[in-house]
Amino acid sequence: MTSTRRRRPTLDDVAEAVGVSRATVSNAYNRPDQLSTQLREQVLRAAKELGYPGPNPTARSLATSRTGAIAFLLDASLSAAFSDPALSITLDALAKAVEPSGHALLLLPGAEAHGGPPAGRVLAAQADIAIAYSLADGTPALQTVHDRRLPLVVIDQPPLPDTARVGCDDRGGAALAAQHLLELGHRRFAVLSAPRLSDGPSSLESALASSFHGTRERLAGYLSALSDAGISDVAVSEAPWLSADTARASAVELLHRSPRPTALLCMSDQLALAAVAAARQLGLHVPSDVSVVGFDDTPQAAWAEPPLTTVRQDLAGKGRTAGELVLHLLDGGTPPPPVVLPVSLIRRNSTAPV
Repeated sequence: MTSTRRRRPTLDDVAEAVGVSRATVSNAYNRPDQLSTQLREQVLRAAKELGYPGPNPTARSLATSRTGAIAFLLDASLSAAFSDPALSITLDALAKAVEPSGHALLLLPGAEAHGGPPAGRVLAAQADIAIAYSLADGTPALQTVHDRRLPLVVIDQPPLPDTARVGCDDRGGAALAAQHLLELGHRRFAVLSAPRLSDGPSSLESALASSFHGTRERLAGYLSALSDAGISDVAVSEAPWLSADTARASAVELLHRSPRPTALLCMSDQLALAAVAAARQLGLHVPSDVSVVGFDDTPQAAWAEPPLTTVRQDLAGKGRTAGELVLHLLDGGTPPPPVVLPVSLIRRNSTAPV
């Protein structure tokens, strides 16, 4: 007995059932703004009755030479990356910006040992464009993107040739934080920094030579403001990787110094929250024993106890701008000048006069 396999419905079948062209059926899925609401509903209803699942994404990719995907290159594993609320806010705004165009995000996580996604993973990724989020300088993944001749948008990294960039005024924001503490009368400072890829000892020199653009810029902003006030003895502790445990241990190290710093400048809100926890662990009170300043102004900063004084950057605006740059490059545009978003100091209860 021979069985007959039912033929899969096609776009042509839907067009014939509705009495419209193939292009009209295609537009119902890919360009709905080209049809009236009534006609689109009629097409989709006929497709459902026939069992037509919609356009084949593989066939569409072959026809257009586009995958419809955006490779998002991360510095760390997904678990580490998504513990960072600043990244989550940026990524959410980016996804919303590109959603109307039908593009999807392909996340390429890194590993602590590599400082970015493996080059082989980037080479094999089916994507039309890449976004590099705060990768270390010289990460092999960046060279792979260049070798593939993929358009590239970088977030919080140094500008690269033929590349679009968006970031914030890291140096200016850090200077605002240091100046605020100076105005409160503080003269004994320490800086809590992360991440550090090397296994060598943590020091001011290693932080200044960091392979991360944001670390160098923020540290330069702190040191510049402090130097202008005649302060050159600044302790720096770098967490080997950005986690609550390592950050808290680094903060404890700073607070054990003699004489103890009266103010901690932290390169992110996550680090600042770890510093507050470290102070509490040592029986110190924030801000009467030590003032703490963060950077980013994530939601957790306002909810903390005490609420964090921090430098606000427009995280959602950063993601939205990155999405706009992606669409601009995909439309054949050339990279515009780097976009630098402004910052501001948000004063809360984690800082007080000496």
